[in-house]
Amino acid sequence: MPRTRSRTRAGLAATAVLAALLTVPAATGTASAADPEKLTIDLASDTGAFHGGASGSLYGVYGDGVPSRNVLEGMHVRTVSTKAQDGPQHPGADALEMLPPFVDSGGEDVYIYMTDIYRGFPYQWPGGDGPARLADFKEKITKQVRQVLTLDDAYQDHVVYVPFNEPEGNMFGTGEWSYNKVSWLNDPQYYFAAWKEVYHLIKGLDPDARIAGPNTSVLYDQVKGFLQYAKANDVVPDVMSWHELSSPAAVRTNVAKYRQMEKDVGVGPLPVNVNEYGHNFHLSVPGQVVQWVSAIEESKIDADLAYWNIDGNLNDSAVEANKGNGQWWLFNAYGQMSGHTVQVTAPHPNQQYTLQGVATLDETKRQSRALFGGKSGDADVVFENIDPELFGTTVHATVQEIPWTGQVGDSAQPLRLADQELAVGADGSVSLPMTGMNEMSAYQVILSPGGHGGVSAEPSVSWRKTYEAENATYTGGGYSKNGPEGTPSNVGGFATSGTYNVGGLRTGSDGVLAFDVEVPRDGTYDLSVFANSYNLYDLVKEQGPTNVFLRVDGTAPQELRLPLGYKWVVWGHTDTTVKLTAGKHRITLAAKDADLGVTKGDAIIDKVDLSLRDAKVAAPAVYEAEYATLNGARPAYTHRGASGPGAVPLSKGGSATFWVYSPAEGESTVSVDHLGGGRASLALNGEKVSDIKGDKKGTEQVRVFLSGGINKLVVNGSSGALRLDRLRVIPSGGTLRTRVYQAEDGTQTGAAKVTDAYTFASGGKAVTDIGDGTANALTFAVVAQRSGRHAITIRYSNAEQAPATHYNPDPIARHADLSVNGGPARRLLFPTTFHFDNFWELTVPVTLKKGTNRLTFTAEELPDFNGDTYNQYDQRSPYAPVVDRIAVTPLTEK
Repeated sequence: MPRTRSRTRAGLAATAVLAALLTVPAATGTASAADPEKLTIDLASDTGAFHGGASGSLYGVYGDGVPSRNVLEGMHVRTVSTKAQDGPQHPGADALEMLPPFVDSGGEDVYIYMTDIYRGFPYQWPGGDGPARLADFKEKITKQVRQVLTLDDAYQDHVVYVPFNEPEGNMFGTGEWSYNKVSWLNDPQYYFAAWKEVYHLIKGLDPDARIAGPNTSVLYDQVKGFLQYAKANDVVPDVMSWHELSSPAAVRTNVAKYRQMEKDVGVGPLPVNVNEYGHNFHLSVPGQVVQWVSAIEESKIDADLAYWNIDGNLNDSAVEANKGNGQWWLFNAYGQMSGHTVQVTAPHPNQQYTLQGVATLDETKRQSRALFGGKSGDADVVFENIDPELFGTTVHATVQEIPWTGQVGDSAQPLRLADQELAVGADGSVSLPMTGMNEMSAYQVILSPGGHGGVSAEPSVSWRKTYEAENATYTGGGYSKNGPEGTPSNVGGFATSGTYNVGGLRTGSDGVLAFDVEVPRDGTYDLSVFANSYNLYDLVKEQGPTNVFLRVDGTAPQELRLPLGYKWVVWGHTDTTVKLTAGKHRITLAAKDADLGVTKGDAIIDKVDLSLRDAKVAAPAVYEAEYATLNGARPAYTHRGASGPGAVPLSKGGSATFWVYSPAEGESTVSVDHLGGGRASLALNGEKVSDIKGDKKGTEQVRVFLSGGINKLVVNGSSGALRLDRLRVIPSGGTLRTRVYQAEDGTQTGAAKVTDAYTFASGGKAVTDIGDGTANALTFAVVAQRSGRHAITIRYSNAEQAPATHYNPDPIARHADLSVNGGPARRLLFPTTFHFDNFWELTVPVTLKKGTNRLTFTAEELPDFNGDTYNQYDQRSPYAPVVDRIAVTPLTEK
């Protein structure tokens, strides 16, 4: 029987250029337009309980606040592998400092790399010979375990010890710093004996300890011999771990290979943690990472994103402290899957750089979710064996795109491409033809029962298009076309749209990069320039953000500051708006402007994105209750007139959690749409902000202060059964009054002083040298119109960086201790801004009294965990960040 088809334009007008540039490699095969590829989702096949294990991170959490707890919880990070407490490998990521905020944010296990108590890689463990080195290591292991035992039991239960890391090429390899220059892959006796000693040492100190190993760089055949030895000597690890710096196909193959080893040896099945996966080319790119996710979820293991760059940003998922890029939103969608996984048949099964996916069916919620990507162009996504008992004869399908926004580029919530009701075919299937897909994007389809009068939502963007820098016209000197950057054959390179980028806009240049665009109608358009400047490059170090000049058809000049990154080809985006009439225009980026000045710095440009800012874009963002994370509640699909497929009855104790995006710090209006039936309350980032009186159908509007990036909004049922329909969120103003206080107008004591060294500080002045002792402080006298909770938004900069021993840049997250009216200080972490002349904002909630309040910022170097030593590699700063200003705003109008 013919399937019901509904045309879904994945990229709208946006991907016409991209589809031509980002082609699937020829080796994968390309279907003709008459016979598109097909991704089949069989809802009748149960492949196991949804696990969620792909959302792990190696060195991804620096400490409490970097990233924020919202970013941690909203990404559903399940496992983190990190350094030993006080280890000198890198700044931050100390196991016992990041463990409490991680666990409190819903995390499962922290894998402590016990070897990272040493400097260098290979690890520089001291001693004249192997036994002496092992003895030193055992002393340090003893100290680490005893430190863990000082934690509350609730935190101890989340610790997994990793005694050795890549031992075959490291401590038990053939190099200078090895045990005896004998690789255990050739002669395992020395490593096996050390494993046995260390295993018994840890278990002797803590009989309940969990131990992971052998943590090899790949799954060697020799791992089977390790299992045999471990079984014979009763030292089998509690978790089997290795690294997959390979491919998604290798994940499936090697997990199956390992499971066969277990059967052959007669151990297990053990939990598996692949605690490094992916490469620079993959990380940050939703369309690449979803291919790994599908393999990891299918294998039902835990796995941690590899650490190639800076720590504390969840492996190029988190931006600043509280924002997420496209990869973050992919994991947010992945973590909201529930129920059991179902069989997904890809057009090229288990083949990287092709269309792959993962899907679930939650029979309790009567909902199926699918995540897929990795292919440009067209494909049919087919849901088969749709159970009429669960879904009926009509389904409601919501289709979203999760685009790539760069490694350091903030991303809004996924784009809604389509929201519609479809009749299920007589064969029990529905087909969604996806056209114009972008291989760098991931896509989500949420399937729910339809046919109950639900109101469909329009796409969130009417028109958009991408223009590649390498296809633009360059005039003037200094031009370079750079690339190809990251590719399937160069996975160490960073992903780049179209694989090429353009340089030339720099200090002393007369270059002009011109994009010829054509738009469908008169209006205001959002323009996003994807660019990068390397923060430690000589021309960039002088000023920080590279400034360039934008014009439309030679008029309406604007100065743009382009984003910094920790290396070259690390992409972010600078956003602005332009007014265009229907038809053709030339948009230029130039290194000098007759009216505005000249460029300082050096930038490379990847692309520009252009989208129409019409009523669809300006409308409130819609968050459907039936798509939220539900606790003690389930959707109901029989409410006529509801937005989307249905609503969620919230009885007392039930809740719906929404991850809400805000483009900037400031006031927003949250509209809680409901169908009556009971009462509830609304909490914002853990703070109750409003009661919802749902005696009859209506909307409760609440004006609240949202932090830029990710906000957690929870509707909690309190009485009856409030039928929650959705949240609508839109930036607003005029209700929550903000007071701004310049740092130079505050009181500086001790060495803290006003500086005019940073041109991008507001007013050209800021305060530096706060810290290195509590006497060197900055105090603000701020006025609150009423007592209660307020948002303190700190505009700051921080570019301190420690010397690194290998390829990872080692920026330091400075801290400040904030005291309100002389009360106990609260410690705040501030992630790197990549330059002291590059200012970001960080918001924290505080309680103020009516009238004048004193806010004091201090800092001093923090000692190691035991309080008896200090880091000797300048990895813990004694200073607070440079402070430009603070802003004080009530959290809510009530």
